[in-house]
Amino acid sequence: MMMKSPAYISLRNLLYSLTFLMIMISCRGGRERQPEDKPSDYKESLINANKELVRTESEQIDDFIARHGWQMTETATGLRYMVYKKGIGPTGQKGKVVKLNYSMTLLTGDTVYSSSSDGPMQFVAGQGQVISGLEEAILLLNVGDRAKIIIPSHLAFGLIGDQNKIRHKASLVYDVEFVTMY
Repeated sequence: MMMKSPAYISLRNLLYSLTFLMIMISCRGGRERQPEDKPSDYKESLINANKELVRTESEQIDDFIARHGWQMTETATGLRYMVYKKGIGPTGQKGKVVKLNYSMTLLTGDTVYSSSSDGPMQFVAGQGQVISGLEEAILLLNVGDRAKIIIPSHLAFGLIGDQNKIRHKASLVYDVEFVTMY
Protein backbone atom coordinates (compact mmCIF):
# COMPACT_ATOMS: atom_id res chain seq x y z
CA MET A 1 0.00 0.00 0.00
CA MET A 2 1.24 3.37 -1.00
CA MET A 3 1.33 6.25 1.50
CA LYS A 4 0.07 9.65 0.44
CA SER A 5 2.21 12.65 1.19
CA PRO A 6 1.07 15.31 3.64
CA ALA A 7 1.04 17.87 0.78
CA TYR A 8 -1.34 15.66 -1.19
CA ILE A 9 -3.67 15.29 1.82
CA SER A 10 -3.64 19.05 2.45
CA LEU A 11 -4.43 19.78 -1.19
CA ARG A 12 -7.23 17.21 -1.20
CA ASN A 13 -8.72 18.68 2.02
CA LEU A 14 -8.50 22.17 0.53
CA LEU A 15 -10.34 21.03 -2.61
CA TYR A 16 -13.05 19.32 -0.50
CA SER A 17 -13.42 22.48 1.59
CA LEU A 18 -13.68 24.71 -1.49
CA THR A 19 -16.21 22.37 -3.10
CA PHE A 20 -18.30 22.34 0.08
CA LEU A 21 -18.11 26.14 0.34
CA MET A 22 -19.20 26.59 -3.30
CA ILE A 23 -22.15 24.25 -2.82
CA MET A 24 -23.23 26.19 0.26
CA ILE A 25 -22.94 29.52 -1.53
CA SER A 26 -24.89 28.29 -4.56
CA CYS A 27 -27.66 26.94 -2.34
CA ARG A 28 -28.01 30.30 -0.61
CA GLY A 29 -28.09 32.22 -3.87
CA GLY A 30 -24.72 33.78 -3.16
CA ARG A 31 -26.08 36.48 -0.84
CA GLU A 32 -28.00 37.18 2.28
CA ARG A 33 -31.57 38.54 1.98
CA GLN A 34 -31.20 42.27 1.57
CA PRO A 35 -33.52 44.83 3.19
CA GLU A 36 -34.69 45.98 -0.26
CA ASP A 37 -36.24 42.54 -0.77
CA LYS A 38 -38.91 43.17 1.87
CA PRO A 39 -42.49 43.20 0.54
CA SER A 40 -42.98 46.72 1.89
CA ASP A 41 -40.14 47.89 -0.35
CA TYR A 42 -41.85 46.39 -3.40
CA LYS A 43 -45.01 48.25 -2.43
CA GLU A 44 -43.03 51.46 -2.05
CA SER A 45 -41.43 51.01 -5.48
CA LEU A 46 -44.90 50.51 -7.02
CA ILE A 47 -46.14 53.63 -5.27
CA ASN A 48 -43.15 55.59 -6.59
CA ALA A 49 -43.73 54.28 -10.11
CA ASN A 50 -47.39 55.31 -9.91
CA LYS A 51 -46.42 58.78 -8.67
CA GLU A 52 -44.11 59.11 -11.65
CA LEU A 53 -46.92 58.12 -14.06
CA VAL A 54 -49.25 60.69 -12.46
CA ARG A 55 -46.53 63.36 -12.66
CA THR A 56 -45.85 62.62 -16.33
CA GLU A 57 -49.56 62.68 -17.19
CA SER A 58 -49.97 65.95 -15.29
CA GLU A 59 -47.17 67.49 -17.38
CA GLN A 60 -48.89 66.32 -20.59
CA ILE A 61 -52.16 67.91 -19.43
CA ASP A 62 -50.37 71.16 -18.52
CA ASP A 63 -48.74 71.25 -21.98
CA PHE A 64 -52.16 70.69 -23.60
CA ILE A 65 -53.68 73.54 -21.57
CA ALA A 66 -50.79 75.87 -22.44
CA ARG A 67 -51.12 75.09 -26.18
CA HIS A 68 -54.81 76.06 -26.03
CA GLY A 69 -54.21 79.11 -23.83
CA TRP A 70 -56.85 78.03 -21.32
CA GLN A 71 -56.95 79.37 -17.77
CA MET A 72 -58.06 76.35 -15.77
CA THR A 73 -58.51 75.66 -12.08
CA GLU A 74 -56.90 72.48 -10.74
CA THR A 75 -58.45 70.56 -7.85
CA ALA A 76 -56.54 68.51 -5.27
CA THR A 77 -57.25 65.33 -7.28
CA GLY A 78 -55.72 66.71 -10.49
CA LEU A 79 -59.02 67.51 -12.25
CA ARG A 80 -58.86 70.73 -14.29
CA TYR A 81 -61.88 72.80 -15.24
CA MET A 82 -62.79 76.15 -16.74
CA VAL A 83 -66.27 77.65 -16.95
CA TYR A 84 -66.42 79.67 -20.17
CA LYS A 85 -70.12 80.51 -20.07
CA LYS A 86 -71.67 81.05 -16.65
CA GLY A 87 -75.11 79.61 -15.92
CA ILE A 88 -77.62 81.00 -13.44
CA GLY A 89 -78.90 77.75 -11.92
CA PRO A 90 -77.96 76.02 -8.67
CA THR A 91 -74.70 74.16 -8.11
CA GLY A 92 -74.69 70.43 -8.85
CA GLN A 93 -75.78 68.30 -5.89
CA LYS A 94 -75.36 64.68 -4.89
CA GLY A 95 -78.53 62.63 -5.21
CA LYS A 96 -79.98 64.82 -7.98
CA VAL A 97 -80.42 63.74 -11.59
CA VAL A 98 -78.23 65.83 -13.90
CA LYS A 99 -78.43 66.11 -17.66
CA LEU A 100 -75.45 67.13 -19.80
CA ASN A 101 -74.79 67.84 -23.43
CA TYR A 102 -71.16 66.98 -24.00
CA SER A 103 -68.29 66.17 -26.27
CA MET A 104 -65.49 63.93 -25.00
CA THR A 105 -62.11 63.93 -26.72
CA LEU A 106 -58.63 62.64 -25.99
CA LEU A 107 -55.63 64.97 -25.63
CA THR A 108 -54.89 64.09 -29.27
CA GLY A 109 -58.13 65.82 -30.27
CA ASP A 110 -59.87 62.59 -31.30
CA THR A 111 -63.57 62.68 -30.38
CA VAL A 112 -64.59 59.45 -28.65
CA TYR A 113 -68.15 60.17 -27.47
CA SER A 114 -70.60 63.07 -27.74
CA SER A 115 -74.22 63.88 -27.07
CA SER A 116 -74.68 64.73 -30.75
CA SER A 117 -74.11 61.06 -31.65
CA ASP A 118 -74.94 59.27 -28.39
CA GLY A 119 -77.60 61.55 -26.90
CA PRO A 120 -77.37 63.66 -23.76
CA MET A 121 -75.81 62.11 -20.67
CA GLN A 122 -78.08 61.71 -17.67
CA PHE A 123 -77.17 60.28 -14.27
CA VAL A 124 -77.69 60.68 -10.53
CA ALA A 125 -74.80 62.72 -9.13
CA GLY A 126 -72.80 61.03 -6.39
CA GLN A 127 -74.03 57.50 -7.12
CA GLY A 128 -70.97 56.25 -9.03
CA GLN A 129 -72.86 55.94 -12.31
CA VAL A 130 -70.13 57.80 -14.22
CA ILE A 131 -66.36 58.17 -13.87
CA SER A 132 -65.23 59.84 -10.64
CA GLY A 133 -63.73 62.85 -12.44
CA LEU A 134 -67.08 63.74 -14.00
CA GLU A 135 -68.80 63.24 -10.63
CA GLU A 136 -66.33 65.67 -9.08
CA ALA A 137 -66.72 68.23 -11.87
CA ILE A 138 -70.54 68.29 -11.73
CA LEU A 139 -70.42 69.27 -8.07
CA LEU A 140 -68.30 72.31 -9.06
CA LEU A 141 -70.63 73.55 -11.82
CA ASN A 142 -73.97 75.34 -11.89
CA VAL A 143 -76.95 74.45 -14.05
CA GLY A 144 -76.51 76.39 -17.29
CA ASP A 145 -72.69 76.45 -17.12
CA ARG A 146 -70.65 75.56 -20.17
CA ALA A 147 -67.24 74.29 -19.21
CA LYS A 148 -64.08 72.58 -20.35
CA ILE A 149 -63.03 69.76 -18.05
CA ILE A 150 -59.84 67.72 -18.24
CA ILE A 151 -59.97 64.45 -16.36
CA PRO A 152 -56.70 62.58 -15.74
CA SER A 153 -56.78 58.84 -16.31
CA HIS A 154 -56.84 57.94 -12.60
CA LEU A 155 -60.20 59.77 -12.37
CA ALA A 156 -61.42 58.32 -15.67
CA PHE A 157 -60.99 54.79 -17.05
CA GLY A 158 -57.52 54.18 -15.57
CA LEU A 159 -55.11 51.51 -16.70
CA ILE A 160 -57.53 49.55 -18.88
CA GLY A 161 -59.58 52.16 -20.74
CA ASP A 162 -63.26 51.56 -21.44
CA GLN A 163 -62.62 48.47 -23.60
CA ASN A 164 -64.21 50.31 -26.53
CA LYS A 165 -62.98 53.70 -27.75
CA ILE A 166 -60.85 54.95 -24.86
CA ARG A 167 -57.34 53.54 -24.64
CA HIS A 168 -55.54 52.73 -21.40
CA LYS A 169 -54.19 55.61 -19.27
CA ALA A 170 -56.08 58.20 -21.35
CA SER A 171 -56.77 61.72 -20.11
CA LEU A 172 -60.20 62.94 -21.21
CA VAL A 173 -61.24 66.42 -22.32
CA TYR A 174 -64.92 67.21 -21.86
CA ASP A 175 -66.77 70.17 -23.25
CA VAL A 176 -70.02 70.14 -21.25
CA GLU A 177 -73.23 72.09 -21.01
CA PHE A 178 -74.95 71.47 -17.67
CA VAL A 179 -78.52 71.42 -19.04
CA THR A 180 -80.66 70.62 -16.03
CA MET A 181 -80.84 69.08 -12.56
CA TYR A 182 -83.88 67.65 -10.78
